[in-house]
Formats: sequence, structure tokens, C-alpha cells
Amino acid sequence: MIDPLVTAAREARERARATFSHFKVGAALETTDGRVITGCNIENATYGLTLCAERVAMFKAVSDGYDSFRRIAVVADTEEPTPPCGPCRQILWEFAGDIEVILANLEEEKGRYRMSELLPLPFDARLLSR
Repeated sequence: MIDPLVTAAREARERARATFSHFKVGAALETTDGRVITGCNIENATYGLTLCAERVAMFKAVSDGYDSFRRIAVVADTEEPTPPCGPCRQILWEFAGDIEVILANLEEEKGRYRMSELLPLPFDARLLSR
């Protein structure tokens, strides 16, 4: 059985704007109350202003008032799992903590991880307090 969160991420992937890389990614973020907020990667010509699917989903969720999350699914058309990049890991950690990360491709689920596995020594607000 396919996890509905993975299905939502696959559908979000179809809306990606990957004009330059042609590397489409979809993400689906689940809140603790069961709502699903999706995101897709959105590129531009400078690349530096490109946003990954995971950050789009997180920023949409936060801007809509959500602040408690259970898990996120990330889907790309790759044989191997495509984990969140460094900036996405940082954003996911800061806004969602040690949530579950489901990695999948267009055919199957490829793995489940905790954010603490993907970002074992995070920089966060704890380090800024005195």
C-alpha cells in the first residue's frame, strides 16, 4: 500500500518549475493534526534564488499558521533516495524538529529517516541562548 503522503508528494512534483535542471521534486508535509501541505521545487535563471520542494512546503505551512509537524515525504524521479539538501535540512530541523522523512521515487518508497539522522549536529536556537 502506498502511503498517502507519498502520493501527495508525487502529485506536487508534477507542478514543479524545473525549467533549467529538469529535476522535478515534490514534497508533502503533514501537520500533527493530519493536514497535508505540499510543495514543489521552483527554479529561476540565477539558480541561487531557486527554492526546493521541502522549503516551499514548510514556508507555505508556516505562512498559513501551522507550527507542529509529524513527517514529510520527498519524491524525485531517481533510482536512489533523494534526501533534502543542506539548507532544507536546516529549515526542516528549525521549524519541525526531529520529524520522520520519507524518501520515495515514482515507483516505490526508498527509505524512512529521522531528521536527527540526516542532520546529526544541528545548529539551532539552543546555541544562541546565553
